[in-house]
This record gives sequence, structure tokens and C-alpha cells, in this order.
Amino acid sequence: MLQSKTRWKIQPINEDYVQNLIDALTIPEVVARLLVQRGMVDVEDAKAFLYIENQPFHDPFLLKGMDKATERIKEAIASEELIMVYGDYDADGVTSTSVMLTALQELGANVEFYIPNRFTEGYGPNEEAFRFAAEQGTGLIITVDNGISGINEAALLKELSVDLIITDHHEPGPELPDALAIIHPNHPKGDYPFKELAGVGVAFKVAHALLGKPPEHLLDLAAIGTIADLVPLKGENRLIVKKGLKALRQTKRTGIHALCKEAGSNVAELDEESVGFVIGPRLNAVGRLSDADPAVHLLMTEDSEEARALAAEIDAINKERQTIVSDITKEAIEQVETKYPLDHNRILVIEKEGWNPGVVGIVASRLVDRFYRPVIMLCKDPATGKSKGSARSIQGFNMFEELSQNRDILPHFGGHPMAAGMTLLSEDVAELRSRLNRQAEKLTEEDFVPITNVDTLTALMDVDLEAISQVQLLAPFGMKNPKPKVLIEQSSVASIRKIGANQNHLKMTLQNGQHTLDGIAFGLGEIADHVSPLAKVDVIGELSINEWNNTKKAQLFVKDIKVNDWQLFDVRGISQPKRWLSILPPKPQFIAFEQSTVEVFKGLIEEDAICLIGNARHAESCSIDYKHLVLLDLPKEEEILLSLIRNGVPTRIYVHFYQENPQFFSGMPPRDNFAWYYAFLKKRQQFDLQKNGEALANHKGWTKDTINFMTKVFFELEFVTMKDGIITVNNSVQKRDLSHSPAYQSKERMVKLEQELLYSSFQQLKQWFEQHIDLTKRLEEEEKVWI
Repeated sequence: MLQSKTRWKIQPINEDYVQNLIDALTIPEVVARLLVQRGMVDVEDAKAFLYIENQPFHDPFLLKGMDKATERIKEAIASEELIMVYGDYDADGVTSTSVMLTALQELGANVEFYIPNRFTEGYGPNEEAFRFAAEQGTGLIITVDNGISGINEAALLKELSVDLIITDHHEPGPELPDALAIIHPNHPKGDYPFKELAGVGVAFKVAHALLGKPPEHLLDLAAIGTIADLVPLKGENRLIVKKGLKALRQTKRTGIHALCKEAGSNVAELDEESVGFVIGPRLNAVGRLSDADPAVHLLMTEDSEEARALAAEIDAINKERQTIVSDITKEAIEQVETKYPLDHNRILVIEKEGWNPGVVGIVASRLVDRFYRPVIMLCKDPATGKSKGSARSIQGFNMFEELSQNRDILPHFGGHPMAAGMTLLSEDVAELRSRLNRQAEKLTEEDFVPITNVDTLTALMDVDLEAISQVQLLAPFGMKNPKPKVLIEQSSVASIRKIGANQNHLKMTLQNGQHTLDGIAFGLGEIADHVSPLAKVDVIGELSINEWNNTKKAQLFVKDIKVNDWQLFDVRGISQPKRWLSILPPKPQFIAFEQSTVEVFKGLIEEDAICLIGNARHAESCSIDYKHLVLLDLPKEEEILLSLIRNGVPTRIYVHFYQENPQFFSGMPPRDNFAWYYAFLKKRQQFDLQKNGEALANHKGWTKDTINFMTKVFFELEFVTMKDGIITVNNSVQKRDLSHSPAYQSKERMVKLEQELLYSSFQQLKQWFEQHIDLTKRLEEEEKVWI
């Protein structure tokens, strides 16, 4: 067996809904199934999703406060008041800032932008920045991608007689700031049709309202921010990204071209993945390590030299960010493993002085991936006595709601169910950890196993280029519309190997009859050691098209693998135990049948980890059910091994079968040899075995062991007696067959056992175990579970 790393969840599908969509929309079955799987069972909903680019943008004035906000903005433009766009330092924030700036500049506004420094000012509005703006004569401040939690800062602006318009999409708290207008898709008193816009989406709607039509020339920026902020790619977000990606591939923005060139990407081939993994991280990196202003300048510039310089600077910052993230991740993992064991910490709250607060959100995500626990990463600042950081969560633990229960010690926080940012007094960190762990007691053990939602079950023979192309009708993919994951069951593994500089990736070929499919699994290289040659595997993954040298081929990006049946691993021919002991799974059950074998493996395996079995009765008492069984050697009797393997069904069997003196190759001497040797002894009546045995063996071309063995058989049959190495023939003994000798019987059995187990092919060995392992116990148990 090979346990999957996640829980595979396949929702049942109503076939009537599927057929209804096929008939009404004339779409392929795979597309219809995926739509139903995503909850789109209504024909009009499915049609709107598939052909979203034919849908209009919602009227921006449906957003509460939009009329009041645009009226005030136009008034400020007309009177040439100084307007400040107050942004945020992530990719959503800088694209929001750029969209709002562009729209205002096109209307002739006297406008500047301000993005707070993550380290000195923190997230969202801050009093010093607002006081500075007022001193500069700013009459109107428009926040983008922030502001919904700025209660005190909004009150300050009122005192300073500066108007405030908040545009945001983060979770509103119980109290809203006192602003001239709050433009929020999920305003408690609003009824906007789509409530999950990104910050840049809200800015785009304001631009729409100000310009009198959808600002399609800003869709490239809106798409970048929407994808980077990981908001659900459905509804109006899907429309923004679908149209925005098309605009992005044709963009004239000098900065985007320069950034893509620096990153080695082609603007004409940009899609949601390249935005999410190439552009987004680089725009985010600037604000994570320094001021985010260069990112805005990059998006706004029309000067190619400036664009090249900014792109190079941003790419260098991103590389620095990657190094910092790697270092902090190592430190955080060490802290978890030494100070906060998972048995006693359902949520991980980790704090350290000197960590970079700009990247701890990334590290928190990595720790969630590794430990699958809600994680809060905090940077301690002794100078202020405060700790600042980011949180990432798992399904079943709404981070925003859980943090909301601790507002008394969290003076400043905000976010979503799966992510949040916060600042608190360092002296309250232990209390927060304690409270959240109590709150997390409602989580079950199952909640701590990641879930992989599987969209559909497919046969290997049905995976082809046409099917994969059909799935692309659902693109762009992202949050709430992930790339479809397919389950392919019971495939043979034609080949499997580790790849990559660190051998941490996996390349495999699945096979079913004449049909094959190449698979690549990033980060799953170790699995190559845990799939045996004849295993049938279930895999889940994302289908894609691999194009190389103008040849297109179906490919599977493998996400998880499991083997449902017990597996056999053959390490019989490996003379150096270290080579195969290192690939064993944790806590294997070592079995030895000879004390001498225990001595051989001393120093490699702890002696108390080896179960020494001397007879069939002992074997019967050794439970092997659901264990990884390692057979270090062979017993002298087949029945001992049979008694062991009939006592349950192991998940795996590793066979080494160490034999110090194998019997198979020495073989059983032919009966003619026995006849000659007996006639030789009878003629002499006495023979000194110690003195002349080796000479006799050399004369006949036998081994000394062969002479000794035949002598022992004759002794057991009472054909001869022995004293002090002298063999004396017993002339009065009755005739008996050689097979009556216990030594003869034992050697015959060992030769047969070695032939079946030690020198058989892998397939023959697997068949031998299949014939003797009692699978009925396991099947009965599994039936009880299902009942």
C-alpha cells in the first residue's frame, strides 16, 4: 500500500444535470460534468460562465456610495484640489493604485499617490501619513485596497477637514469608519450583485463610474491584481480576468514588457499561471522588502530606459526575497519541531525577533503546506514592544472570525477566512496562542489532513489532446474555479524515476493496455522508492498539453498517488544493506529467522527492532497486519514463513533473504554420488574423514561440504558410525531410502525454498506470496467499515 498525502473528495454528480447542459449548450460531456461539479446546474448560469466575455460589467453605481464618491472626485478635479490615492504595498494594492491614478490623470486631476512602508507604517491608513497629506494641502484622500479598518484614522481626517473615500474589499468589521463614502462590494448596507471583487476590481469600478464606460484599457492591470490577490475567479472577477488576459497579451505598457523580459517570459503568451507565478510575485516582492513605489512607477512609466532599470531592480528584489523566505522557513520549521509539537498545538503561533515582516505571510503559507495547521507568523520588535505578522488558515478554521473573538488583545487586524494580518503587543502573543488553541479544539483529527477535491474520474484511454482542449473552455482557472483534477484508477506503472538536481521530483509513465500517459510530479520524488514494479496506482492530477519540438502530447501534472493493495519490494540482490535500508518507510517490522542474521545486521538496525522467529508457533503469535514487513533472511522451514504471512495482511513486504551459505547452488548430490561414496566406504570398512576427507573430495571433484553432508545422511540412516573423525561401516543395517534422513529432508526443503523465494523472478515471488497471504481477513474488515 501507499497512503495518499491528502483526503480525496469526489462529489457525486447528478447525471440529469449533466445531460441537460449537454443538450442545451451543445458542449462536451467532460465540460458539462465539470460545470455541474462547480455548482453550475442552471443552463443560464453555465452559459454565462462559459461565455463570460459576452456579459456586460455591472453598473458601477450599484455600489453603495458610488454616486457620492464620483461627485466629490469630480468636484475636486474641477477645483484643482490635491487628491491623494492611498494604496497598499502588495500586487493588488499597486495595481489598484495604478488604475485609480490613471483614471484620475485622464480626467485632469491634480493627483499624487502614497503607499505606506510595510515596516515603518504597517498595513492600511496611518495618522502620520494623513497628517502629512493634510499639511501638503490635500483636500481628498482615496484609499485603494485598504481603509475599511481605519476607524481612528478616518476620525482624524474629519478633524483635519480632509474628505476620505474608502475603496476596499477586505472583510468589514462591526464598526465602519466615518468616511464621506465607502465603496465596498460587500458593504453591510449595500446590494451589489457581485461581492468578491479584489481591491483592483473596486478601483476599476470607480474608474468605470468616473469615465462613463468600462475602462478596458485598464483591464490588463485589473487582471494582474485580481489573479495575484487570489480572489474567486467567477462572476465579475472572471470577466475582468478573461478580458484582462487578452488585453495583457496585447499590452503596450513598457513596464510589463520590461518585467516579463527580465523574468524570461513572453508577453504574448501570458496566462493566469504566468501572472500568478511570474508577474504577481515580483510586484509583491517590492513592498515586502522595501517601499512599493517602484512597482507603481513600473506600471505607469512610458519610458523604456526607466522601465528596464525598474524591472531589473524589482527582479533583484524578488531574488533577495526568495533567499530570505527560504532562511526564515528553515528557522520556523525548527521552532515548530522543538518548541511547538503538533500533538499539543492545533494552531501554530510562531514569533521571533529579526524576521522580515514583509515575507512572513509567504512563510506562513509554506508552514501550512508542511504541517497543515493554521499558522500565525509574527515578527517581534523590542523597540516598540509590538509583534506584527500574517496568518494563513485551513478549511474549517475561519481565521478572521477566530481572530475577531480576541479583539481585546488585537488592536489592529484584518483579512479573510483563510488569511489575515495583525499587530499586537508582544506580551500578548502567548495569550493569543493559548486562546486560539482552545478555539481550535473544535477541529477533529480529520480536519488536519488536507483535502483534495477531485472533479471527475476518467479512464486512461479517454485522455487525449481533444479532451484537454475541451477543458480549456473553463479557463481562466484560479480560486473557486481551480484547474480540474482528474482521478485515474488502477493503472500500471510502465516507468518511474526521480528527476531534478536534488532528485525531489518524479517522472512516471502510466499504462493501461496499449494506452500510456506521461506524468510529472513536482516535490514527490521520494514516492519512486515506494511504488513496486507490479503495483496498480491511483493518481490524481491536472491534465495539460506538453509541446516540444512542435509535437504536442498529453501530460498529467500529478498531485497525489496511492496504492490500495499490499506491495512487494525486492531487495534480494543488494549486497550493501545501507542502500535499501535508507528507503524503508518509518517504523518497519524487521523479521529474522536466524540469530546469526541479527548479528550480521548489528549496527545497521537496532537489535530490539528485529523480531527473531524460531518456529511456526512463534510466527503465529507475531501480528503483521497493516505493517511494513522486512524479511531479513529465510527460515529453515517453509511452514514458519507460511505461519507468519497467514497471520494478517501487511501493507508492504520487503524481501532481502540473506543467506550465509545458500543451498541452491551447492545442490543436492545425485544418488549416484551417494552410491559411489557408500561403496567406497563399504570396501574400506573404515575411513578417516578428518585426515583424508579433503583429498577424497579433490579426487572426485566434490566439495568438502558435499562429503560431510553425505556422511551425515549415512550416519542418520545408521549406515555408518563415527568416532573421533573415523567412519566405520555398519554391515548389519537394513536398507533404507536416503529420504528418511532428516538432513537429506532439510536440505531438500531448503533447496526448494531457495528456488521458490531466493532465486525466483520478481513476478514468481509476488505470485508465491499472493497464493499464501490470507486476504479474506482484510476484505472482511473493509466490508465491516463500509457497512
